[in-house]
This record gives sequence, C-alpha cells and structure tokens, in this order.
Amino acid sequence: MKNVKIYNVKGMHCASCASIIERTVKKIDGVEDISVNPGTENAKISFDTTKTSPESFNKKLEPLGYSLMLPPTAHDMGMSENEHAAHLGLTQTKKEKLAELASMKHKVISAIPLAIISLFVMGWDILAQFSIVPGMSLLWEEFFHHLLPLLATYMLFVVGKPYLLGLYRFVRYGKANMDTLIGLGTSVAYIYSFIVGAFEETLLKNIPNVSMTYFDVTIIVITFITLGKYLETRSKLKTGDAIEKLLNLQAKTALVVRDGTEVELPIDQVVHGDLIVVKPAGKIPVDGIVTRGNSYVDESMITGEPMPVSKKVGDGVVAGTINTTGSFTFTATKIGAETMLASIIKMVEEAQSSKAPIQALADKISSVFVPVVLGIAILSFGAWLILGAQALGFSQAFSYGLLSFVGVLVIACPCALGLATPTAIIVGVGKGAREGILVKDAAALEKLHNVDVVVVDKTGTITRGKPEIVSIKTLSGTEDENISILAALEKASEHPIAHAIISYTDEKKLKLAQVEQFKAIKGKGVQGYVGGVEYFAGNTKLIQNLQLSFDTTSIEAETLEGKTPVILATKEKVLAIVMVADAIKPEAIEAVKNLHKLGIKIVMLTGDNKNTATYIAKQVGIDEVVAEVMPEDKLNTIKELQSNGKVVAMAGDGVNDAPALAQADIGIAMATGTDVAIESAGITLLHGDISKLVKAVRLSKLTMRGIKQNLFFAFIYNIIGIPLAAGLFFPFFGWLLNPAFAGLAMAMSSVSVVGNSLRLKSKNI
Repeated sequence: MKNVKIYNVKGMHCASCASIIERTVKKIDGVEDISVNPGTENAKISFDTTKTSPESFNKKLEPLGYSLMLPPTAHDMGMSENEHAAHLGLTQTKKEKLAELASMKHKVISAIPLAIISLFVMGWDILAQFSIVPGMSLLWEEFFHHLLPLLATYMLFVVGKPYLLGLYRFVRYGKANMDTLIGLGTSVAYIYSFIVGAFEETLLKNIPNVSMTYFDVTIIVITFITLGKYLETRSKLKTGDAIEKLLNLQAKTALVVRDGTEVELPIDQVVHGDLIVVKPAGKIPVDGIVTRGNSYVDESMITGEPMPVSKKVGDGVVAGTINTTGSFTFTATKIGAETMLASIIKMVEEAQSSKAPIQALADKISSVFVPVVLGIAILSFGAWLILGAQALGFSQAFSYGLLSFVGVLVIACPCALGLATPTAIIVGVGKGAREGILVKDAAALEKLHNVDVVVVDKTGTITRGKPEIVSIKTLSGTEDENISILAALEKASEHPIAHAIISYTDEKKLKLAQVEQFKAIKGKGVQGYVGGVEYFAGNTKLIQNLQLSFDTTSIEAETLEGKTPVILATKEKVLAIVMVADAIKPEAIEAVKNLHKLGIKIVMLTGDNKNTATYIAKQVGIDEVVAEVMPEDKLNTIKELQSNGKVVAMAGDGVNDAPALAQADIGIAMATGTDVAIESAGITLLHGDISKLVKAVRLSKLTMRGIKQNLFFAFIYNIIGIPLAAGLFFPFFGWLLNPAFAGLAMAMSSVSVVGNSLRLKSKNI
C-alpha cells in the first residue's frame, strides 16, 4: 500500500546532507520517491508500507548521523485527537529546535573569547612583520605558544565535535558532507601544528623554517562556522513562522449549546451539528453556518483583508477568525482537520516542504560538490609541494600548501547553495498565506513568474456568481414602494431572480407588503393582491399579454448585455423595470489593468452567451473572449495556447473548470468555488478575490528574484573564494586566503542567503 509522509530530519546541516539522505533512502526496497528539503529540514517520502517502514529508513540513516522523526501520537504532543489530526507534523520539533539553538548559543559564547585571543595573536604577528608594532617578547611568545594548543584542543574536540563525527563517517562509510570538509580541514591544521609544536627541535634540524603552527586557524574557523550555523538556525526558525502564526489562530474552547444551556467545552469535544455561540470579540472555533444573529467578522488573519465582513443568517464562518461587536449562533459543519484553517496549515506546510524546479540545479551541484572540493584541495596542496617548493623552498611551500588545503575545504562548503531556494520559498509561501494566497507547491509559485496568458472563467471569477439587481427604473410611484411590492410578490417564488430581489430588500431594510391571492404564471412571472390592488411581476411576455406599452428597445439592448428584466405593473400601467444580472466584481477591472501592466494577456472562457460575455469582457478590459464553451472546450483552449509556446495560468471556481485548471501550467482556484477546483489548482485565492491574482504574480516574481539573488550570493563566495584559497592568484599578486577568513566568508554566505530571504517579508505585493 502506497504511503506519502513528511518527516523531520535530525542531524541535517546542508545541501550535501540532503543529497546523502536522498541517495541512501532511495536504495531501500519499497521506496518510490524521496525529496529532502534543507530549508525546512523535512523529508517527503513515498513508499510501499508492505515492503518497508520508517524504522527501516532510520536503520540506514542513523550510522550516517541522521534520523527521521517518526510521527508522534496525540498523547506525545499533548493534544486532542482532532488537534493532532489537524496539526500533525507541524509543531513537534519547535521545542527541540529551541533546545538545539540554546546549545549552539552556549558553544558560540564559549568559542568567541578564544577566537578573540587567537585573532589578537594572529594580528600581532602580521603587524609585527610589517614593523607596524614591535615583535612579541619571549615571555608572551612562550605564553601563547602553550595557551593556543589548549584552546585549539577544546575548540576541536568540544565545540567542533560535529565536524569530527562528519570526518569519522566519511572515513567509515565514504559519505562526505559539509561537516566532513570542516572536520578534515581543522583536524589537518591541528595535527600538523601539534606535531610541529611537540617535535619542533627535531624537525628544525632536518627542515628549516618549520616552526609555523596553525592552532589559530583551527580555533577561528570553528568559531566562525559555529557562529554562522547559530545565526542560520535562528534565521531559519523565523522563515517558518507563518505556520506557527496560523496554528496560534486556533481557538482552544467553544461555547456550545447543550440541552438548552451554554457550556464552554474544549475544542476537541465539538461535534458536527453543535450550536455554537460567539460573543463579541470571541474567536470562532470551527467552521459553520450562522443560524441566528448577525455581526461583522475580522477575517484578516486568513484573507489579509483589513475590513470586517458582514455575517448574517445563512453565511459561512471560518475557524480562527474573530468576531467584532455583535453576537450570533452558528451550526458546526467542519471540525478538527476538516476546517479551512487546518487545510490552510496543511497546504502551507506541504508547499514549504516542496521543491521548486530551480532547486534541481542547486541539488545537482551539491551532490557532486563535496567530492570535487576534496579533489581541488588535494590538487592545490600537491601543486604547492611540487611547484611551490621549487620557488619558495619546501617548508614555505608546505606551509602555504597546508593553508590552501584547509582554506579550500572551509570556504567551499555548500551550505548557502542548499539554503538559497528553500528559504526564499518558505518565506514566499508564508507571506502568500498571510495575504490570502495559498500556494500548493513551490513549482506553481516558480512557474507563475513566467506566465504570458491568464485564462479566467466568467462566473465567480470576473462576476460575483449570483444574480443581483443592477438597475431600477421607476415609472410611477417611489422606488422603495415598488421594490417592496415586487419583493413581496417574488418572496413566494423559488426562481433565482426572486432571491436577488429579496436580498436587495434585506440590505435596504425595506418592509415587505402582505400579499393575497398569490399565483405563479408559468414561464412569465407572478401575480397577487397587495392592499386590494392587483399587481403583476414578470418578463416582457407577461406585460405584452396585459397589452401595456413599455420601452422594448432599451430592454432588448440591455438583455444583449446579459441582464434579465423584471417588470412590475398593474392592469393599467407599468410601475418599474428592474434589471437583474450577475454583477461584475468591483475589483476585477483594477485586477485586469494591473495584469496588463505586468505584460500579461487576459483570455475569458465561459459557457455563457456570446453577447453577454463580450459585453462583460469590454467592461472589464479583457483581451479575448471564447464564449459558449463546454468543459472539454476549455481544456482544448488551454492546450492550444500552450502549443503556441505560451505559459498559461487558469483561474476558475467550478467543477467544469477542474480539467482546464489541471492542464494549465499554473491552476488558480477561487476559494469560493468547489473543492474539486481547489484540489486541481496549484494556487488558491481565498474569498475568490481576483485582485489577489495580481498579488500572486507579484509574489512569484519577488520570490524568484530572491532565489536568484540567493544563488548569486552562494556561488559568488565559492567562485571567488576557491581559486583564492587554492593560491591561484599568489604567483601574480601574492594573494592567499587565510583559512580563518575563509571560515568567516563561508559563515557569512549562509547568513546572507537566509537574511536576504527574510527581507522578502517586508516587501509589499
């Protein structure tokens, strides 16, 4: 039986770690696919439960220093079963991460004073060589000669223990990662310095000028690398705070009506159909439908929209949102893992764990990076011994060769390379979630920045998706009086247009008249008595049958625009003409303008009448209309655009849009739509707000720009640093990178990448 699970990975530090884990687990029989994300430190594994298990993965990974965190039970996490179902896998490592961060902080605090002492000694030596300061006295020389080995021993075997373990695993299992490079470089510098310090007199007899030691390199490199890792870990905790904020939205209790009494119960005890009371300023605990009362609800935490939304009987409410001043009762329809908040959390986590296609480049480089760097380090050391010895003498060449060997190993660590893509994706997806843009996977976010054409459905995307009164022409009497009579007649009708008229009177708070002798006239309208007067309401056929005169020309013109006339009349005259239509969303016009500014063409696909579609498209500013289409025609239109080399995004909200959403390069679902449309899409816009489509494109462009900047930072350190550390510039300019500065550069590369990703949080979209 196929199973797909996301596990947290312990012991992973860089992209090469991710590569080792992927290659190791992939070889296990029964594993179909694995994707490891260094940014979230998660592994998404698809495997056959009849052939293998998570325990089998750990048997293979633990000797290499890694382990998968097996999903804890509800009891382990101190949660109810419902909370556990909703939040599984999202919070169990937070405590461990903070503990790891505290441990790293203690190491950094103990290491920094030692590094300062080493930098002081190194700086004094360098300045003394240029006669800027006087040389050290014999007493100070002897003091530091005995102190530095002690400091280096503590640094290598206590603070640097993870790097020594990385070196051990490389020797034992042949698997090299970033820790291997650091462990090898600092160990070689330490061992060489120890031998020189212990056997200095013997060595000097055979090899002149061999007194130089590099304990300071071991101390400073490990300090900088550990400091870099600490800053990186702290920053990575910030990148994932979107999920934590979403989790904090969940209410802990609910005020439930049981046996006619209001009882405050833990959230896990709420069941489907419970009546839940929400007081002013209360947090809505689960999803449901309002059954009594009305209020305004602040949904900004989920949708990003600042204005509270009106809620009345029949409206839906969402878990995690906050009631404002009113009080209402609603029926629980979705609880626990079923709520929209739980779905959002799950979608955000999966998106943050997914890999963008651009990451394939970084993964490919990282997988071969460590062996290549080892090769370059050995070659540079060999070149110094063979070529450098001829020009500088053996001891000087050996000394420079050792510096190059250690420097190359230290600066070339692919940490920044592995973090470049995932950290930007994590921040981008989190930012999108706060703006009401839910990204299902990183690939959709990446593709969106290249989109040429956005294909939109009409109903529910450009228009509201339900009939509304768009105009009222009063010919006799007052508007309110006519609408009140019309609504009274229509109230007994079940026609969708009747609902539009009733909704209008509700909004205007108009009092409905009492209707007597009501009668429905099939295919034409309704009739009835109000206050002893007989009224008729219906289409043009009904009024023509009454032989009343009215302006048919203007009505026909508006009918071609997709509007439906409802005419109110008595036997003697026409009182009012009301036009009902599926109104254009006010934000649609501005959204289309902004998409045009981004260089994107808009195509509207609809099954509606061509005249109606063309009129609406003209109103909104849409470039092309394809009307009167079936679902398969929508699919074929998408394919045709793609065959012309276009990158196509499709925005829709209905079941009939699902095939086209799946076919498009990027499917964008309006969250007011059906579950199947949302499931078929890569991106979901909460509240069906098309203006969020513009924000989604901008978010994609911003995130991709961040990824490219991160990759630049990651590569530039290595492109410049490796040749410099290897000594390539020494014959021409006398430049050679000290391993201590290589360690600083390597640490700063990771910090700059994570810092640049966090910068996305402050950008407006």
